[in-house]
Amino acid sequence: MNFRHSSEKNEPEINLVPLIDVMLVIIIFLMLTTTFNKTAGLAIALPTADASGASSVSEEIIVAVTSAGDIIVNGRAVADKSVDAIASALANVRPAKGAEPVVVINADAQATHQNVINVMQASQHAGLSHVTFATQRESRR
Repeated sequence: MNFRHSSEKNEPEINLVPLIDVMLVIIIFLMLTTTFNKTAGLAIALPTADASGASSVSEEIIVAVTSAGDIIVNGRAVADKSVDAIASALANVRPAKGAEPVVVINADAQATHQNVINVMQASQHAGLSHVTFATQRESRR
């Protein structure tokens, strides 16, 4: 007596357990061989600011540097573009007493770097250590 039917076929079966085992071994191997190096960087202590506790506003000296190279200190053009001439113009507009004024440099986007550096050096020669740059927000189109 033959209990097997001849029409019944043995279908191939894919066994996923060995495939999963191999994948887990590969993942463990990659985890163990990967190095997590922290790159060395500069240790910089960034300043913090509290906008609510702003101090009193000191006097400002506005210095404009145009794209043509002209230097204007508080609305008056400086004839010579040398560091000494700019320093004397800054010293002339410096108030006699009170808090040290802030030099605000309004430099055109097309102004040369050398003219801006000359203004910074001139403020140092005039004894003005607080220098900042004026910017404007980019317009959204």
